[in-house]
This record gives sequence, C-alpha cells and structure tokens, in this order.
Amino acid sequence: MIFGKTAIQGVFLVELERNEDARGCFARSFCESEFSDAGFPFHVSQANLSKSRGKGTIRGMHYQAFGIHEAKVVRCIRGAVWDVVVDMREGSPTMLQHLAFELSDVNGLALCIPDGVAHGHQALTDEADLFYLMDGSYQTGHEAGLRYDDPAIGIRWPLPLNRISRRDLAWPLLGVE
Repeated sequence: MIFGKTAIQGVFLVELERNEDARGCFARSFCESEFSDAGFPFHVSQANLSKSRGKGTIRGMHYQAFGIHEAKVVRCIRGAVWDVVVDMREGSPTMLQHLAFELSDVNGLALCIPDGVAHGHQALTDEADLFYLMDGSYQTGHEAGLRYDDPAIGIRWPLPLNRISRRDLAWPLLGVE
C-alpha cells in the first residue's frame, strides 16, 4: 500500500499496490502494522457497509464528538463517490478545512479518517457501496455532524443533491444556535 499524506494532519489517501496477471489482480487492502508504520495506528473493532442508491445522494457529514474514539478507513467497493472530510478538531491548524477525493471500485483508493474529522460522501453512480473499517465503536448520544451545504465550510459537491436524510438536513449550521 502507498500512503499519501494530505493537507489535513492525520488524513491519508491509501493507494493499492496491485499484482496483476491474466486472472485479474490481488492487492493487500489492510495491514495493521503497515498502517501504524505510516502514522495511522489502527485496530479494527467494527466493519460497516453503506449502500447509496441514485446519483447525487449525499450521506453525512458525521463524526463522534466529546472525545469518543472512532477513526475510520473508508473504501468504495462498488461504483464511485465524492468523499469529503472536514477537520472539526478544536485547536487543529486546519480546523474547518475540508478535502474531497473520488473513491471508486476502479481506482481502489481508501481514505484514513482520524477522530474528530467529519466524513460524508455523494454517490457519483446510481449504485455506490462504501466499506468502512472502524477503530472504535459508534456510541449513541455522541453523534455530531454538520450540514452538507454549510456556507462556513463551502463544500462544492459535483452533482445536484438527489436525496439526503432528514437527520442530515437537521444538523445546525456552524455559528447558528
């Protein structure tokens, strides 16, 4: 695996090193020691699958607040998504900055997302499946999020919004009580 640093500390883009032949390819997609050596110590405690239907569907922006540990490694295993992270960590030099990446079953890229960094994605294809490895477990009552269209963040989504959950529409805008 090739670990690429990004402009937000602790966020890595991981490229597969594919071994290809006439049968197809093989690539290691996770190795705890390689992740740790790259600066993203990670122990899998949970795995999740997210299925989005319809181009333009948005999920997010979510994270766990109040010091709850929930780092993620996210990979698109079917279709393609526009994957966005927003640094929500108090005192971080990149707080409220965001980055976006196309993740797809073709490019095989994964995104490492540390604690306190919000995550969301928009389906670029009619069917888009994300596979999440989690280091830490989701804890009810510690959910946090921000609006996909919050002007304080300024995320530019590549497609018009197709659908979004009521919960994701209900997150308050930053600076608005």
